Amino acid sequence: MNTVPAHPAPGWLNKVPEVTLSFWIIKILSTTVGETGADFLAFDMGWGLGPTCGVMGALLLAVLFAQLHTRRHVPWVYWLTVVLVSVVGTQITDLLTDALGVPLWLSTAAFAALLAVIFARWRRREGTLSIHAIVTRRRELFYWAAILCTFALGTAAGDLATEALGLGFARGALAFGTLIGLTWATWRLGGPAVLTFWIGYILTRPFGATLGDLLTQTPADGGLGLGGPWTSASFLAVIVLLVAASQWGLARPRSPAGPTTPPLG
Repeated sequence: MNTVPAHPAPGWLNKVPEVTLSFWIIKILSTTVGETGADFLAFDMGWGLGPTCGVMGALLLAVLFAQLHTRRHVPWVYWLTVVLVSVVGTQITDLLTDALGVPLWLSTAAFAALLAVIFARWRRREGTLSIHAIVTRRRELFYWAAILCTFALGTAAGDLATEALGLGFARGALAFGTLIGLTWATWRLGGPAVLTFWIGYILTRPFGATLGDLLTQTPADGGLGLGGPWTSASFLAVIVLLVAASQWGLARPRSPAGPTTPPLG
């Protein structure tokens, strides 16, 4: 297939942050907050799955509207969108599993198939899945559709591994962490950058969700019993600090001889 060249909208810059260590730390923390925050609102606060999904879905639409109408990367808008996508993705899977009785293996397979369809259509229309090329509205819509699907898929896959397959939270987190490490090693050894990025992005969701369960669930259920409110607040505080640092870094004047944009994957 021929690669379709990017035609940036007037005044647009790439809408996705650079993939650095800070990016992955915030991503994992966001996935954990999505898991613990969704459970806290739905169960500890007594909102229930349906109302929580409705309220957080409305907030997500509002913030996503703001994200889509920026013309450059704005760290706090981008990462707030990611956190809300994480919460909503968790709620979608929980609604299917707990309210509608959909088996975890079926929801995992369905979300995996849906993600494959999104990627295939994105690739066919745009010629690339590289996040260094999110410079048009259509590419950004494909990007956020894929992100939402990865969060729902990761929640289902994480619950399937830890609950249905009996790995438990600690072994589940170790298993997904090992897979992330192997993906990183593949990239370091020259593996395809775009493919390894998306594999890593998908895997960080069940890793973060399982880590959240490990931290918040009671010892009787295989967790450490730290509780959802404390875990969510602590991780959110770290996210805010890292995003503030990123925002400050973008606001600093840059030297003309600064680093160039990395090549497209």
